[in-house]
Amino acid sequence: MTTLFPIPENHPQRFVLHNEVHARAPFMLNLPVRASHLALLLSSDEKLQERQHLIMLCERFGVAPPEKEVDHFSASFNSFQIRWEQHGEFSTYSFYVHDTPKDPFMDSALKKVPVDWLAALTGQVIVAAHATIVCADDINYEESTDLGALSVYFAGNSIIGSKVTGEAASVFTDFRIHIDGFSRFLVINNDLRAEQAGRLLQRLFEIEVYRVMALLAFPIARKLYPALNKADRQLYTITNAMTLPDNNDAELLDELTTLAAEVENYISGNHFRFAAASAYYQLVEHRINDLREVRIQGIQTLGEFTKRRLEPAINTCESVSHRFTLLSERVSNASQLLRTKVDIVIERQNQGLLTSMALRAKMQLRMQQMVEGISIVAITYYLAGLIGKIAEALNILGWKVNPELIEGISVPFILIVIGISTKRIHKIIANTTE
Repeated sequence: MTTLFPIPENHPQRFVLHNEVHARAPFMLNLPVRASHLALLLSSDEKLQERQHLIMLCERFGVAPPEKEVDHFSASFNSFQIRWEQHGEFSTYSFYVHDTPKDPFMDSALKKVPVDWLAALTGQVIVAAHATIVCADDINYEESTDLGALSVYFAGNSIIGSKVTGEAASVFTDFRIHIDGFSRFLVINNDLRAEQAGRLLQRLFEIEVYRVMALLAFPIARKLYPALNKADRQLYTITNAMTLPDNNDAELLDELTTLAAEVENYISGNHFRFAAASAYYQLVEHRINDLREVRIQGIQTLGEFTKRRLEPAINTCESVSHRFTLLSERVSNASQLLRTKVDIVIERQNQGLLTSMALRAKMQLRMQQMVEGISIVAITYYLAGLIGKIAEALNILGWKVNPELIEGISVPFILIVIGISTKRIHKIIANTTE
């Protein structure tokens, strides 16, 4: 890309990162509007299949398909609009139709979508929701009237709602799955603009999806709770046994190693789910804050209802995750203490063994010195006897010598020579071993 100024070349990802803020711009919706939203959990293979399935829908209506590697797509077809987004764990489909029947939920936007194409969607439904934006006159709604009249659109259930987007609209729901398998959002338009309507519906759908995705960790937390308590009790039993004088440290260390492996397996197997739950919960809070809710007298706001029902579950998940992390640290500390204790015992045993070996070496040295002394005496005796024999031979040959005298006189000289020789040998050995 040419530049007007002589600046360094662009980073390879500069434009991609810069344009990321525009990647998922909300729809410009003409009001009134009906919308249906699906969130599907997908495997890696299913993600590849859904992209091809979306291309088939585009070819069917003569619409340009999504580009390769993109994770979001929006298009208008003959009688509906579609918005597709692919996330890490799930994909979402939003369908929009720009008309409203007398009953806001009688004919959903999905009725405009080809049935055979819908039936062939891959994945598992985690969220399915309908939303309708209507004017107050369309349903004969007045703020001063009893809100119970709205419950007819929610099968008589208690409704939750608030004024949102600077009081430009009022949102009502019951957070229940109805007989058609979908939850419902009724939005009464006071003064919504097209862009506001698109952002509002997107936030409502995201609250529903992220709320359910956050709760995926809750059944896991409840399932792991007994295992956590069992591991905690087992660690207490082991650490208590470590204080007893007659315990078997090797067996305790094996038990600790096994316990550490089990705890780490629980942590590594569920860390992603618990971390994802925390991230999804934060997204729910952000989307609720973005609604800028104003209370409608007599009913709970979406934020109050969601926080009251969702926060305890998320706290349970965080508590279980935190307790497992602390348990892992405690097992590690106990293992370190026990290994230190075992090392000290081994060091003492080695010290005793070295002392015993030193004593034996000292005794061997004493014995060697005694044998060496005896050997010197024996050598002296042998050499003196040899000299005496030589003197006897000389005496027989006519030399005037006394063999016994010669033998006796030679003894001191022999001892001196042997002593000097032995000292030199010791010196040579000492120099060789250094």
